[in-house]
Amino acid sequence: MPVESMQANAEYPTPIRGRPRWAANAAQHGLNAPLPAQAAALLDPALTPAQRRSSLRAIGGSFALALHDGQGRCLLAVDRFAIETLCYRVDGTQLRSADRADALGDVGELDLQAVFDYLYFHCIPSPRTIFQSVYRLPPGHYVWFDRGQLTVEPYWVAEFQPNEDLQFDSARSEFLAHLETAVSRQLDPEIPTACFLSGGTDSSTVAGMVGRVTGRPATTYSIGFDADGYDEMAFARIAAKQFGTDHHEYYVTPDDLVAGIPLVAAHYDQPFGNSSALPAYYCALKARKDGYHRMLAGDGGDELFGGNSRYAKQRVFSWWNHVPAGLRQSLLDPLFLSKFAANTPGLRKAHSYVEQATDPMPQRLQAYNLLLRLGADQVLTPAALAHMDPQAAPRHQQQVWSSVRGASELNTTLAFDWRYTLGESDLPKVREVTRLAGVSVGFPLLDDDLLDFSLRLPDDFKLKGLKLRWFFKEALRGFLPDEILTKKKQGFGLPFGVWTLKHAGLQRLSQDSVRSLVERGIVNPAFADALLGRLLQETPGYYGEMIWILMMLEQWMRAKTPNFKLSA
Repeated sequence: MPVESMQANAEYPTPIRGRPRWAANAAQHGLNAPLPAQAAALLDPALTPAQRRSSLRAIGGSFALALHDGQGRCLLAVDRFAIETLCYRVDGTQLRSADRADALGDVGELDLQAVFDYLYFHCIPSPRTIFQSVYRLPPGHYVWFDRGQLTVEPYWVAEFQPNEDLQFDSARSEFLAHLETAVSRQLDPEIPTACFLSGGTDSSTVAGMVGRVTGRPATTYSIGFDADGYDEMAFARIAAKQFGTDHHEYYVTPDDLVAGIPLVAAHYDQPFGNSSALPAYYCALKARKDGYHRMLAGDGGDELFGGNSRYAKQRVFSWWNHVPAGLRQSLLDPLFLSKFAANTPGLRKAHSYVEQATDPMPQRLQAYNLLLRLGADQVLTPAALAHMDPQAAPRHQQQVWSSVRGASELNTTLAFDWRYTLGESDLPKVREVTRLAGVSVGFPLLDDDLLDFSLRLPDDFKLKGLKLRWFFKEALRGFLPDEILTKKKQGFGLPFGVWTLKHAGLQRLSQDSVRSLVERGIVNPAFADALLGRLLQETPGYYGEMIWILMMLEQWMRAKTPNFKLSA
């Protein structure tokens, strides 16, 4: 059950939000007492930083803490994945906090570096926000503010301890028990609850487990698209049939996008560019109209158990490092990295492979980054770039990558994705669109016990050769339909570029949005012309994504900062 709240401060009236869970050792930290005593324990100035971090690690589940003692001391903290979010700013000797950046920010104080970060990441990674002097707590971090002195640091960092002697049968039994418990923790008999169902491994697992835990079939909601290559409704129907769910479907249309884009963009506290936000919103909205107040989502399974295709791709690149260094450096690298190889049919693929394989992690993960491939100096005006550091985003990534100590490249990539794919993109996407639709959301696959279990799995249980999430799928074989176990990951992917070519309303909205960014002095007019014309026509799926990113930026600015404009 969600924790009850008491008054804490004006912007953030709830000292603890979410569905926190006290660990077995919470008593030694004073965290099994009533809420005021918990606050007193965590705000005790006698605690050392190590003790305070240990106390926070005793809290599980999803949570955001905003504790103030009235004497100039404050403690802010968010859970390991930032399922719950918290922003803050320092005003003199006062720390202000809120669950939204726009509750603390001045619309006249936009941070243009955050605009660059948004175009690079399609979101604005913490701690930066779109507003100057307003910061968001990163996942697993806390703030200690003591009469004007601010400390921000992690209280939890992923520590992988793979058990190489782990046996499949015992691991499977433990995993299934954790899975049932994780789903049970997200259910409340007093709150009508339904499930997102994309037809993928994760959402199908959650929907099936709801039926096993409750003894009643789950209610499921799926989104489809009338566009070749984008619709996965067939797989959702397979899962619904397997588990006998009360299944509901909705096909999103271009008209839905025209109506929903301004609404969804304006709801976020800063620009947010994950294009699957719109279908997730309409899915949640349909559930809410049917009387459901909570939904369960499948996010997290890929990132905990090795299910994203890039994990196998990066393993293929890592094989290059097994070639003797002398042979690579003296012969192979000069040959395959030459202009001759790049321009010779039959050698181009080898050139591309070696070019990426020789790029270190995590830079290699940005090989297809839209902003990098298009060129920031082509996309953005000189006036905008004058306020931006193009190297800040790669430095941010390197810092996150380096924070994971003593782990394999695979596990480091997983932890990297916990920050960027989950904490900064997918979880805010689902959290905010469900909030907009009027429902709460739970993420059973991010349960603390499942997280801890995943930290103990050997690498080849996650990626066996090039087989993605091997253990997860084998453990659920017979429970999940074979068609879902073997399907490729897609989710609620949106055919925006394809539809924009054909739908007049989307054309007007996208063109008007991009050209408004030109008028604001942010986007290069020559690039806008090329993007909306030749590039979209040539590759609508690829360049449509860039139009989406720019459009959502402009729609947010219209709602929050309509008068913003850069001087030449």
